[in-house]
Amino acid sequence: MLAAFSLATDLGLGQPMEHMLRSWQIAARLADHMKISDGQRESLFFVAMLAWVGCVADAPEVAALFGDDIAFRADSYSVDVAGPAAFGFFLNHAGLGGSTAHRLRKAAALVFTGGGRVAQGIQSHCLTTSALAERLGLGADVGASLRQFFTRWDGRGVPSGVGGADMAPVVRLFHLADVVEVHHRAAGVRGAVRVAQARRGRQFAPDVVDSFCAIAADVLPAVADRSDVHELVVGEPHLQRPLSTVELDAALGALADFTDLRSAYRAGHSQGVATLAAEAARAMGLPPADVVVVRRAGLVHDVGLHGVPVTVLDKAGPLSTTEWERIRMNAYYAERVLARPAELARIGAIAALAHERMDGSGYHRGLTGSAIPRSGRILAAACAYRAMVEPRAHRTALPTKQAVAVLRAEVRAGRLDAEAMDAVLAAAGAARPKRLSGPAGLTPREVEVLILISRGARTGDVAGTLGISRKTAGTHIERIYTKTGASSRATATLFALRNGLLDPLDLSGECPTT
Repeated sequence: MLAAFSLATDLGLGQPMEHMLRSWQIAARLADHMKISDGQRESLFFVAMLAWVGCVADAPEVAALFGDDIAFRADSYSVDVAGPAAFGFFLNHAGLGGSTAHRLRKAAALVFTGGGRVAQGIQSHCLTTSALAERLGLGADVGASLRQFFTRWDGRGVPSGVGGADMAPVVRLFHLADVVEVHHRAAGVRGAVRVAQARRGRQFAPDVVDSFCAIAADVLPAVADRSDVHELVVGEPHLQRPLSTVELDAALGALADFTDLRSAYRAGHSQGVATLAAEAARAMGLPPADVVVVRRAGLVHDVGLHGVPVTVLDKAGPLSTTEWERIRMNAYYAERVLARPAELARIGAIAALAHERMDGSGYHRGLTGSAIPRSGRILAAACAYRAMVEPRAHRTALPTKQAVAVLRAEVRAGRLDAEAMDAVLAAAGAARPKRLSGPAGLTPREVEVLILISRGARTGDVAGTLGISRKTAGTHIERIYTKTGASSRATATLFALRNGLLDPLDLSGECPTT
């Protein structure tokens, strides 16, 4: 799961996906050469996956000082960020993208404070990341290492004066790996060795640099290597930590809260969407396993926002065509980030439907009604409602009555599903609960049966799956045919597809329960 989430972190750093995983791969190979213990190797993975997560927490502050926060972090890999070089880098990026007067004000503020706000942000980054490690139940050594992420071998990092042997071995390894991975992609093995030697004894530990330079060609993955880095994680015995249902929910909740930190206006958004969507799904009679998946999809539906600069996400004025396109990429990124492992894939597929609309005007696929399953329709309605009642950079939060009026108009225009919106508004306490049933008056049990027979189940299969008698299963099927006007399994299946009952994302006919 953390390997998947690291792909979102890559987006926020302005790097290709799997940068963090490749950096871990480099560090792990170097750890083997330097005889690092198994315990430290385990810590190394978690430090590598989480080290940059804190950049989410201070993204609004970085954007306020330096403009596009993603571009700023991408550019920082080219500079040894300490001393005069660092201050020059900060000044060159101060207020980038703004007017000349704006840039001068930001530069003056940096000079006046001596970069104090930058140091404060870095300190906040480290504390926030270590808090996430604690929330995920990782060891104290992982949290301690994460708090050292912005230290340097020469002691000129944050906190000031901490360096040398006081630095955790895994931090020394990852400092090097994180930087050389970027330079290796740009300039090959020679470029990676060059940057390592240039920063030896300054940012990087001398023994780590010497070990790396001696075996750089073996440690660095080939640029053209198409091997699955995720499979490397699976192949590490000390990283096999199965999560219980409760632990998975807690972890997804933690990642949801961190995702929302990317915008100053979105605190609690993902948790709110997840709760509303789950309550609405339950009221609409979705099977319990589907309710769980919808709730989890709500928690991670905005994970793709890591790839959207704060200057776009929190822009107070109208978005340009290019800026709007970057917003639309959110859903695509979410699907990509959550495509693996298999346990996250269906959650991610539904999460990516949060901005689709019934008339095809949504994103990122532009799906229309019959192609959007009920789970996706519910998630879209829940996300739309929460967005309306929360503040955004361009407006204050809408009063409930006004939000309901806007959303009802969206339903009338054919963009949001009426049944899903009714259920979401009832769950939010913004409308009186209605007696909800499936299309054509199908009961929740009949919806379950219809899904099963649409997947090819026979009467006996339905009875066995639902724990009912064969006669009762046959009665349900007869009633389904009568209510829907179907005359065969094929026409019943078409009815299910048209009404979003047959989830095209779940071709197995089974829904995960963990």
